[in-house]
Amino acid sequence: MNNKTVLVTGASRGIGKSIATLFAQNGYNTIINYNKSEKEAKDLYNELSEKGYSVRLFKADVSKRYEVNSMINFCIGEFQSIDVLINNAGISKDKLFTDITDDDWNEMMDTNINGVFYCTQKSLQYMISQKSGKIINISSIWGLVGGSCEVHYSTSKAAVIGLTKSLAKEVGPSNIQVNCIAPGVIQTDMINGVSDDILDILKEETPLMRLGTPDDIAHCAFYLASSGADFITGQVISPNGGMVIY
Repeated sequence: MNNKTVLVTGASRGIGKSIATLFAQNGYNTIINYNKSEKEAKDLYNELSEKGYSVRLFKADVSKRYEVNSMINFCIGEFQSIDVLINNAGISKDKLFTDITDDDWNEMMDTNINGVFYCTQKSLQYMISQKSGKIINISSIWGLVGGSCEVHYSTSKAAVIGLTKSLAKEVGPSNIQVNCIAPGVIQTDMINGVSDDILDILKEETPLMRLGTPDDIAHCAFYLASSGADFITGQVISPNGGMVIY
């Protein structure tokens, strides 16, 4: 058993679900965070706990600091440490820049960047004192190169990259590694509304000739959390099948 603890935000579906599952299967105490997808989160919790894995479930909106603080205090109360934080929770929305409202903009920033800020700042209270920790932020390929009709989304994900690089320098002396994963086009609910024709074009534009899967991202996160990545910090890894060579 690993005897380490991981908190995965937005873990009820898609990438977060695959990450939580992989870590639990490999002996991590795993906190499954969710906000709105209660049924999916409970189904995942039941599936993993019935197999004997060490998992807990916690509902929290990461855009609200007091809910984040309660979640991380719960993590410490249950497992006495937080060794790996994976900031995965996020939202996406297509919209012309000229049509983005203040509410659209604020909702995107509150979840995609403020949530990372709140979860990371609270987790560091414990990681710094234990002189170890891994923080893995999930950004997006569009945070690297920008996406048309997704300016607010791309901006929030670019901010996650900036946070990652700056924080890595600040907490490195405390033996804490901070890295970022910028996935390409991944087969999750976020692309459910995309037509088959567009998906075929995206595949053709990808040198590996396929879209990514949540498991592709989960294995990347698991590597960054491992001791094999102890000398890697402040980096952005983009599993995108070669669509963007950055």
